[in-house]
Formats: sequence, structure tokens, C-alpha cells
Amino acid sequence: MPQEVTGVVAKAKGEPVSVETIVVPDPGPGEAVVAVQACGVCHTDLHYREGAINDDFPFLLGHEAAGVVEAVGGGVTNVAPGDYVVLAWRAPCGRCRSCARGKPHYCFDSGNATRKMTLDGVELSPALGIGAFAEKTLVHAGQAVRVDPAARPEAAGLIGCGVMAGFGAALNTADVQRGETVAVWGCGGVGNAAINGSALAGARTVIAVDIDDRKLEWARDFGATHTVNSTNEDPVEAVRALTDGFGVDVAIEAVGRPETLLQAFYARDLAGRVVLVGVPDPEMTFEVPMIEIFGRGGALKSSWYGDCLPSRDFPMLIDFHLQGRIDLDRFVSETIALDEVEAAFHKMERGEVLRSVVVF
Repeated sequence: MPQEVTGVVAKAKGEPVSVETIVVPDPGPGEAVVAVQACGVCHTDLHYREGAINDDFPFLLGHEAAGVVEAVGGGVTNVAPGDYVVLAWRAPCGRCRSCARGKPHYCFDSGNATRKMTLDGVELSPALGIGAFAEKTLVHAGQAVRVDPAARPEAAGLIGCGVMAGFGAALNTADVQRGETVAVWGCGGVGNAAINGSALAGARTVIAVDIDDRKLEWARDFGATHTVNSTNEDPVEAVRALTDGFGVDVAIEAVGRPETLLQAFYARDLAGRVVLVGVPDPEMTFEVPMIEIFGRGGALKSSWYGDCLPSRDFPMLIDFHLQGRIDLDRFVSETIALDEVEAAFHKMERGEVLRSVVVF
């Protein structure tokens, strides 16, 4: 039977979120109901609230989550009730032109639940097809990825978005190699995950760039060998000075602004790779002389969800965490209740936290 649960809803553009009673239907074919145990507060949720993603209000927010499968619909074989899972916003279809050419990490028709959760009879738009600021949520079964239950949900859920985006930007998109040099712009959750991933890959120099000394201290904890406060010095010149005047092999932009992307572009060595993983505002533009693109060589890439394959990468990162090779717990700044999400948004905007995590 459909269930009434509590969830965080953004009803209108720019308005504070509210805690509401929503209805979660029984799972249909290929779907699963997940009892959420923890869900991180991500910038993307704030983007939804601000109408920066689309205008499909009301939104059921939350997407960076771990929990336990409660029920599955017909035809589901990848998970079963009782499985401990992390939710992914990519569920490769296996049929689209990208999946057909062996690149499911770029799937162009990722699966979402077709049945709708509702508020007072009005269909909700779940953030990134998940909607996990709720006691229970309905997802496509392919979005539920089984992981080792030894990882506590507060930490495990974070690989569902920000941590995976950052690690993937370094390991998958940039393909950081042993002995390379890396610089990362923006030392929030995504940027520090990129720093951690670069260090794990064997980069010999990892430079953190930010305007906040507190975040730069966090970056050192995640593996940065050097830090640059770009309010005090030119980050391009500083990065070059730290790399024998050449610039870095890999420059990762985790802010999502044209000015920092331009800095990353010019701070790389010849044939270096620039990776954009920060989410820009749809109205932003980026301009660079074409001769600079041609003359510098290398690559300018965007990283979609860290170019990850959740079924492969989520269990791997959880295993790394349990082995002590990465510390997911370090990303958790605080745990909060469901009615504290709005306050957590403001802490995030002020740069006071890496991640606030709702615990049920």
C-alpha cells in the first residue's frame, strides 16, 4: 500500500524549504522503495530550490543518500529487500547509443522511477530522480547500488554525488597518473574529493586553490601538498611557481565559474588536461582565444558525475574507505535532523561545512 512519510519539499523558486507529509507509492516494475538512513546536503539541492536546474516545482529534495531496500517491483534482480544501498542518479539503460558502444558511464537514457511521489495529490519532482530528504523514497532499481554495510550511512551516502563527482573527475575524467602534478580550484566537498583522488592516484604535487583559508586547511587533510589563497596572490602564477614554471599536468575546476575555469586553463602545462566538474549557472559563458586552445594542446573536458559507473565505482570507494585508503567520515561536518535542512543550506553558502548530513 502507498505510505505516508515525512520529506523536505521546495514548493516555489527561492522560498525556504518545508517539511511535509508526502505519499510514496508501491514500487512498479523495475522500481524500489528505499528506507533512507542518511542523506547529505549538496549544492545541487540548493540549485533546485533556487530554480537553477529547472522549474518543475514542487521538488522533493535530497539525492546523496544511503539506506536499506524495503520493497521491489516486478522484474528487479539487482537488489532485494534488506540490501544496504547507496543511491545513484545514473542508472545505465543498457540500450542507448552510448551504452551500445560500451560507454554506460555516459548513458543518455538513465533510468528513473515512473510512478510518482505526491504532496496533497500533486506530483513531486525528485531531485536528480531520487528525492532522499525523506524517510522513504521511490527510485528506479538501477539507482540502488549494493555496498558493504560496514560503512556507516552518514559517510557512505556521500559517494552518491559529491564525493563520487570529485574522485571521478580525478580518476576517471582526468585519469591522473603517478608522478603527475594537479591543481584543484574550489575546496568544498567535490574539490576535496578530487584532491583525495589525485593523491590516491599517486600525483606527486597536489595544489589546492581557494579564497578561504579554512577550506585550504581542510584540503591539506585530504592530501594537498600545497595551498594557494587566490585572494592574496595570482593563482596562475602561484601554480606555475610550484611546478618549475610549467604549470600542472591536470587542472580541475570544482567551483563552476568562468573566472576560475579561465585560471585553471592558463595554469596547466602544455598538453595538460583541464576538467570542469563544478556546476555552472546556465547563463554563464566562457571565452578564450581559439589560438590558446590550439596552441596549448591537451584537453578541456567536462566531468559528468565523475564519469562514473555506479555499479563499479561505488563499491570500490566503499572498500577503499573500509581499508583506510580514503576517509569518507572526514567529509561529514555535522549530522542534522530533517527540519534543519534550510539552516544547513545557509551554512553551506557561508562555507562553514563540507557536508551536513541528515540522519533518520
